Amino acid sequence: MRSLLNSLILIIISFNCCFAQHHQSKPFYKPLIFPEPVSLQVTRGAFVITPSVTLVAPSKNVSPEIEELLIAALKKSGVQYVKSVQEIPKELNHTYIVFGLKDSKLIQQALERSNAVVPDKKEAYAVSGISTGDGELITLAGKDNDGLFYAVQTFIQLTKQESVSNFVIQDYPAMPIRGTIEGFYGKPWSMESRQAHLKFLGSVKANTYVYSPKDDPYARAEWREDYPKETLKELSALVEIAKNNHVNFVYAISPGPTICFSDPADLDALKRKFEELYTIGVKNFYVALDDIEYTQWNCDKDEAHYGESGKKAAGIAQSELLNKLQAILDELDPNMSPLIMVPTEYYDAKESDYKNALIENLDPKIVVQWTGTDVVPPSISNNDAGKAAKAFGRKTLLWDNYPVNDYGQTKGRLLMAPYRYREAGLSKELSGILSNPMNQEMPSRIAVTGVASFAWNDRAYDPDLIWYMAARNLANGDKKATQALLKFFDTQHLAPTFGSQPWQEQAPRLKALLDKVRREIAFGDTASRKKVITELKTYAEEFKNAPAIIRSAVDPVFIEETKPWLEAMELWGESLVLTAEGLQAAMNSNTKAKNLFEKAAAFAERATEIESIPGATRFDGKIKIADGVLDVFINNAPGLITF
Repeated sequence: MRSLLNSLILIIISFNCCFAQHHQSKPFYKPLIFPEPVSLQVTRGAFVITPSVTLVAPSKNVSPEIEELLIAALKKSGVQYVKSVQEIPKELNHTYIVFGLKDSKLIQQALERSNAVVPDKKEAYAVSGISTGDGELITLAGKDNDGLFYAVQTFIQLTKQESVSNFVIQDYPAMPIRGTIEGFYGKPWSMESRQAHLKFLGSVKANTYVYSPKDDPYARAEWREDYPKETLKELSALVEIAKNNHVNFVYAISPGPTICFSDPADLDALKRKFEELYTIGVKNFYVALDDIEYTQWNCDKDEAHYGESGKKAAGIAQSELLNKLQAILDELDPNMSPLIMVPTEYYDAKESDYKNALIENLDPKIVVQWTGTDVVPPSISNNDAGKAAKAFGRKTLLWDNYPVNDYGQTKGRLLMAPYRYREAGLSKELSGILSNPMNQEMPSRIAVTGVASFAWNDRAYDPDLIWYMAARNLANGDKKATQALLKFFDTQHLAPTFGSQPWQEQAPRLKALLDKVRREIAFGDTASRKKVITELKTYAEEFKNAPAIIRSAVDPVFIEETKPWLEAMELWGESLVLTAEGLQAAMNSNTKAKNLFEKAAAFAERATEIESIPGATRFDGKIKIADGVLDVFINNAPGLITF
C-alpha cells in the first residue's frame, strides 16, 4: 500500500487528478485475509487510501485504543495527514473512514451506502470499501467493541496488500473461545514475551490467553501464598495489555497436588488468591486439576469427609470445590465469565467413574477442558468431540497440545507444521480451542495462527494457505524472507505423539524433491538426470542461504529463539550443496565427486553436534533438521551414481 501512496502523491502533483480515476483500467484483485472471513464479496472499483484521510468521529462508546490502532495503521501505511469530522459528506474527494458500532446512525448511513450489514452475533464486524465521486468511503463497523477491533485488524491486513478491489466483508467467529494456554512445563515465557504474545493474539482475532505456567510457584507449588508486589504489578501490566488487545486474560491456579478439598482454610486461600487477582483486573479464572494423583487424598480430613479415596470420590470432591468457587466468583462479580477447569482425566472421551461423578455434581455453567482422544491427538473428529460432550455433560473447550514441545519426543525440535487434522464442523461440537504453545513464543505463532484461524472459521480453513500467511506475517510481507521461512518450517514439520509414530511427517516438501532426484537418477535419461540435479543444486543454495535471509528480515526475538536451528540449517545446507555438486561430478565421471561427498559428510557431522539452548525447553538435546529425510539422502547420495 505504501507504493500505491507514493504513486498517488506523484500523480496528484503532476496531473492534478485522483488516484482512483487514474487507475480505473488497472486490474485489481480479491484480497487474502486471515482468518478467512465468513463472507468477502469483491465490488467494482479500486480500494484506495489517499495520503490525506478523514476519519468520521466515532461514537463515545468506542474503546479509545481502537481509534489509536487505526491511526497508527494509517500512518504506518504511508498516510501523511489524518483529520476528523462529525458527518459523512455527500461528495467525497479523498478517502473517508467511518468507524464505530452498528447502532450508531453514522455507521448505519455508511453501511447503507456500502450495501453492507453487520451480522447480529457477538464479535461480528463488517468492513467495506466503495469508490464514490472522486474519493473512497471505507466503513469499519462492529457489533460490539470486540467486533470493531477485529474490523480494524482486517483493515490493517488490507493496507499491506496492493491493487486490491473494493469489497464488502461481513464476518463473525464460529467458536466463542479462541487462543492459547501457557500450560507447558519447563522455562516459562518472560513477561516481555507474554506482552508480545497478547498483541499477536489480538492481531489474529484470538480472544483468550490462559496464564498457567507450570513453573509459577504461586500458581502451583505455593498456591496458598500471596504474590509478591512486584510480580502482581507485572501481572497487572499483562491484564491491561490483554484488555487493550481484546483478549480475555484468564488466571489459572493448580492446587491439586496439595489441596485438602474439605478444609475451609484451603477454600479461603483460593478465594483470597482470586480476590487478589481481581483487584488488578482479572475477570476470568481457571482451576487446573491435571497431572495429579487423584486416587489418594492429600489430608485425613478428606477421608473423613468423603470416605475412601478413589476415582468416584475424587470426582465428587473436585466438583464440590469447583461449585463453591463458582459461587464465590458470582458473588464477587455477577458479570464475570464462568469458571474454567481441566479435569484429571482430560485425555479421552470414555465415560468413567471419575467423569460420571464429576459431571453429575458439577455446576452446568462451568467450562470443562479436554485434550482430545489422547494427550497429543493425531486428529480430532466431530464424532470424537460429540463423545466428549456426552462424557463431560456439556460442550468441551479443546486444550490442543500442539505445538507444545515439553515432552521427550520433541527433544531438539521446534514444531512448525501447519495446524491440521481437526475436522471442519467442530465449531458445533466445541465451545472453543486453546493451543498449548512451545517454550519459544515467536516460533509458536506459526501453529497458533492456524488454531486461531480454524476456531474463527473452521469450515473455510485451509491449513497450507494459513501456513503461508503465517510465514508472510512473520516476514512482514518480505517475499524472499517468506520463502526462506517456509523452507525452515519444513525442516521442523514433524509432529510427535507420546508414542513412536508422529502425526505429521518430517520435511514433506524437501522429501518430495529428494524422492524426485532418486527417481530420475534411477529411471530417467541423461537430460532428465542433469535437469533434476541442477534443480537440487538450486534448491540447496536457497536452503543454505535461508537462515541469513531470515536473520536480515525477521524479528530479532525469533532469531534468538531459533538460533541453534538456523545455525544447523546453514551447515546442512552447505552439506546439501556439496552433495548436489558431488552428484553432478559423478554424472560426468569426475574424480572430484568423492572429495565433494566427503566434504558434505563433514558438514553434516558438524550440523548433528549443535545443541539446543540450555534450559530453554524442558529437555535439552541435539538439534534436528529434517531428520530422517535430509541426513538419509546425504548419507546415501554417494551410492546413487558410480563410475
